[in-house]
Amino acid sequence: MNLPYLLAITGASGAVYATRLLEVLTSAGHDVHLTISQSARLVLKQELDVSVDLNDFHASSFLLDADTGSLDQGLDTTRTLAGVSTEDSSVLPIGTRPPGSIVYHHFEDLMAGPASGSFLTAGMIICPCSGGTLSAVVHGASGNLIQRAAQVHLKERRPLILVPRETPLSLGQLDNMRRACELGAVVLPAAPGWYHGVHSLRDLVDFIVARILDQLRVPHSLMRRWGSDSIDD
Repeated sequence: MNLPYLLAITGASGAVYATRLLEVLTSAGHDVHLTISQSARLVLKQELDVSVDLNDFHASSFLLDADTGSLDQGLDTTRTLAGVSTEDSSVLPIGTRPPGSIVYHHFEDLMAGPASGSFLTAGMIICPCSGGTLSAVVHGASGNLIQRAAQVHLKERRPLILVPRETPLSLGQLDNMRRACELGAVVLPAAPGWYHGVHSLRDLVDFIVARILDQLRVPHSLMRRWGSDSIDD
């Protein structure tokens, strides 16, 4: 049985990590259940100029190009890194397969499937993960579907990946990250490496997406690994 992934987007900066992750998972044939917080809606508009109606969501409105399924919004708004165009990325796309589906859940819908432990998934990713969401997760709050689903994944011992994107970090945030690790979550800060041959902003985004996919045991060819000469090694 091919289980879906649950992707929650919250109000931290770095929405492009989530849109790229969604693109990669669905293009690889994985079904994704998606939920977006109210703050994330504002960040998507601010950072990527993507307008999302949380009450009348359509996946096509979340894509830059509904025909190609491209999710390049954030990389189009800032075209260069050290004078290199994003179109010159050395990162190879993953193999083409029948695309997976996107199933949307309103973040306030506590009757949605992911609110129950009987709803099976292959894992949950909160990307990016805001400080408020991190605090709610580690303290057992269930004020919305994102928080409740995170609690479900912890209690069911399913993969839960938290992708915080903030700097500097307060002592409280560091304590919350430590607590999240103790509870069984993976804390994966959006801190891209530079050793894999960075030629574009896409390379930096794909570094983090690749790390998330590694935690989910999803094969990919998004980056060169340390000690390898090619992306596929």
